[in-house]
Amino acid sequence: MEHSNTDGPVLVAVEDPAHVQQLVRTAGDLARARSGAVRLVTVLVKPYDSPFGVFDDETILRNFSGDSRELLAKAKPPEGVVVERDVVVARSVAGGVLKAVGETAPSALVVGWLGLSRRSDAVFGTTVDKLIEKAPCDVYVERIGQEANGVDSILVPVAGGPHVEAAAAVASAIADRNDARILVYSVATPSFGTEGAREFVEAGSDTVKMTPPFGGPIETKIETADDATTAIIEESAAHDIVVLGATRKGPLRRRLVGSVAKQVVARTDTTVILARDADVVRTPLQRLGELLRR
Repeated sequence: MEHSNTDGPVLVAVEDPAHVQQLVRTAGDLARARSGAVRLVTVLVKPYDSPFGVFDDETILRNFSGDSRELLAKAKPPEGVVVERDVVVARSVAGGVLKAVGETAPSALVVGWLGLSRRSDAVFGTTVDKLIEKAPCDVYVERIGQEANGVDSILVPVAGGPHVEAAAAVASAIADRNDARILVYSVATPSFGTEGAREFVEAGSDTVKMTPPFGGPIETKIETADDATTAIIEESAAHDIVVLGATRKGPLRRRLVGSVAKQVVARTDTTVILARDADVVRTPLQRLGELLRR
């Protein structure tokens, strides 16, 4: 299976030099299976109520982008991947990243996340939430600071929904580079029986098998438990990375992100990557245009 729009670079939104290499490593794995290019972007924010805002964008880039360019230069290019670097000017970080997405048409966007937001209406924080909701490409949110020290096993919990392909794409890319195994996993609960869990596991396993470049071992497992989230958290301890497809129920943020992801991140030290498929944002006209360009 070839995921949509694989010709564009993998875009990485960068804010902190301490986080650059972790995100670039994931982006590099994705890029090897796609265009072979990673584009690092940092945003110079031009607030409306700041004296900084009176300068035009070109002046700001020419005179005030030194620190940002130094930040981007710290990233060590992954082997076999071309790394490009860019600084954009915008009224907000989210606006700047979305501007870069619009200008470069990336195959995917990789962003970092430090931890749970304290705001009741924000799941990952307002910037990341906006990118999840609006970026018209695959989006991968990786928890910063919880980086796997070598990867032997990747857990991919599945429960249907539109994000399985995006989850399979990043799991396949990481597993291929590390010669790791992938476990496709589902939970049968009292309200959701074994047959449904089996269908999810079979469909998820088929998706991973058809998603290049990985050709290694793909295993499946069905767990019977009273609570699916608790079962995923307990299973995650045996793996180096958990790749969660965004869930599909409830209001917009909960449909795109979901309470499962929040609880897994809060209750495990495993590296967690949330995958959100582009097709939940792209319009039918955009999808038709992509098909015509193939």
